[in-house]
Amino acid sequence: MSLKREDLLKIYRMMLLSRTTEERMVEYHKHTPLTELPHSGIGQEAVAIGTVYDLRKEDLILPSLRTRGAFLAKGISSRTMMSGAFAKVTGAARGKNTSHHMGDIRAGVIAGTGVVAGHLPVGLGIALAAKLQKKDYIAVVYFGDGASNRGDVHESMNMAAVMKLGIVFVCENNGYAISTPASFHSSVPDLAIRAQGYGMPGVIVDGNDVLAVYEAAQTAYDRAREGEGPTFIECKTYRWRGHSERDPRDLRSADEIEAWKTKCPIKRLKDYLLQDKLADEKTLNEIQCEVTAEVDDAIAFAESSPYPPAEEALLHVYAEGGIKDE
Repeated sequence: MSLKREDLLKIYRMMLLSRTTEERMVEYHKHTPLTELPHSGIGQEAVAIGTVYDLRKEDLILPSLRTRGAFLAKGISSRTMMSGAFAKVTGAARGKNTSHHMGDIRAGVIAGTGVVAGHLPVGLGIALAAKLQKKDYIAVVYFGDGASNRGDVHESMNMAAVMKLGIVFVCENNGYAISTPASFHSSVPDLAIRAQGYGMPGVIVDGNDVLAVYEAAQTAYDRAREGEGPTFIECKTYRWRGHSERDPRDLRSADEIEAWKTKCPIKRLKDYLLQDKLADEKTLNEIQCEVTAEVDDAIAFAESSPYPPAEEALLHVYAEGGIKDE
């Protein structure tokens, strides 16, 4: 593994930041008029951080509903993230969209959509653009097990494989499409075997092991940059909360949820760091304090930021400045 101690500590911090950010959003939604309805990815942090860590600035990601850590790991600030949840003008979408689907091209994050799997064809277009430009930046798109049955996914994967495009498909398989178990909507237990039908590698990885996710991602990225085409990575993971905070548990049993909590991706990395003497409790506690302070600051910033003015609704409907002749 190419990761050094400082890399592992950064990864640990990023996962903690993602977890703490979402926990605070959930708490705010319970007690205050938080504009955004949280769709938590708590428990899935290893997927977002493991796939984004070490990406280049020019690489573009298209996160899904629960890939919040990917925004933070790619360079979107905690202040911007929290402002998006509060629908403030200081958010990336300037109050027009939630933090789930926001984008920031400067950070390499493409704005998402509420249409399930609707962003995969966009990622395909990005990868095609890279090929036409003869550049080696790549696109990384995320989707859930439920989205894997959409036509957008089939068409995007098929075209990506035929044209050998530099795109990596990351399936965050948390076992449920809203509240529908994966066994109810798919006749195969491993979605990655579908990759054989497209002519690309299909990799199954423990989605709660950030180091395993990182290694699988790096292999796929190297392959994409070398012109060998796409890879389908299926990350087996689990979300601790319901589809949204309208129903924090869905129809899942409490025993099932608690069993998965014992596989917490953050605890697994913490145990690894301690066992291999790469960090001590003091160091990890200091990181937790730093993260807590960062999220506190982000909330204070979001609360003090203004809502967008009414005229903001008329901006960015069309390209600003008209059409310029080349």
